[in-house]
Amino acid sequence: MRLDDLDYLRSLDSRNWLAHLEAWPDQLAAAWALGQTLAWPAAAPSARQVVVVGRGDSAIAGELALAAVAEPAGRPVIVWPRPGLPAWLGPQTLVLALSHSGRTADTVAAAEAALARGAAVVGLASGGRLLDLPGVTAWRYPASEAPDGLVPLAALTLAALAKLEAAPEPAEAVAEAGAALRAQQASLRADSPVRANPAKRMAGQLMDRYAALFVADELTPAGRWWQGQINQLAKAGAQCVPLAEADHALAGRFLPEALIDKYLTLFLRGPAAAAALDEVRLGFMTAGYNTDVIAGQGRSRLAQLLTLAHYGSYAAFYLAACYGVDPAAREG
Repeated sequence: MRLDDLDYLRSLDSRNWLAHLEAWPDQLAAAWALGQTLAWPAAAPSARQVVVVGRGDSAIAGELALAAVAEPAGRPVIVWPRPGLPAWLGPQTLVLALSHSGRTADTVAAAEAALARGAAVVGLASGGRLLDLPGVTAWRYPASEAPDGLVPLAALTLAALAKLEAAPEPAEAVAEAGAALRAQQASLRADSPVRANPAKRMAGQLMDRYAALFVADELTPAGRWWQGQINQLAKAGAQCVPLAEADHALAGRFLPEALIDKYLTLFLRGPAAAAALDEVRLGFMTAGYNTDVIAGQGRSRLAQLLTLAHYGSYAAFYLAACYGVDPAAREG
């Protein structure tokens, strides 16, 4: 592994992904501040329910924002990560349509359909057709060099939920999450050597192994983000298993024995459900699996979600470097 060779890392990094990862704390602060200033549809305050529409990484951003506020108050809020719309969606619904590029076909189609049903629609994107649809209230944030918008989309979704009073005021949690990201980042940056860099060492553990990611239920969006980043950046296999589904995974841990040493079982955790996750980990350890634990940082759930996701992005980037692939390449 050449993970301490900065020239080597830069030679693989065609989209300057490392700079994008280093910008997460600044992206969070900037997107939250932007969300306090953007226009709001006149019909939004009277909406009886909120539907967050998105696909892939954008849907995870919406799920992360919703998970960060625990139980939304005032009105129901759901994330709709698939094509189409709920049958009941109509004039009393506010739709938050999330697409980093603004060109995601399913999301644009969902926004058009929601407008046709009389719903108020806010588009959250860096540009694209979504924001140009007549009737859409555009929440535009600056495009970044990397093709994901997890941090700005999550922050803007939080700002929208706060405007609706569907979530407790998250400003303090946003500030704490930014501080936690900066504190964690000192050891994860590319100029932090392997001996002091847990994400680089994690990449070494993941090399030539399949990642099984067990995660506390309330932190599931972070586990899904880990899975997607390992898949997309490192072109490697990974699967996220929420704690609620862990019993099935435990039942299937014994066979085939020849594959057990090809797995790395990782446990993403916060303060909640730690004992239950430890029981699952013990079950895998006693069956001969390699295991490790990654703890979210900070007091708030938002900080824990974002620091876990950030760590996962760095680990996936370094795993791509272990395999000698460009993390921005569409194929390995």
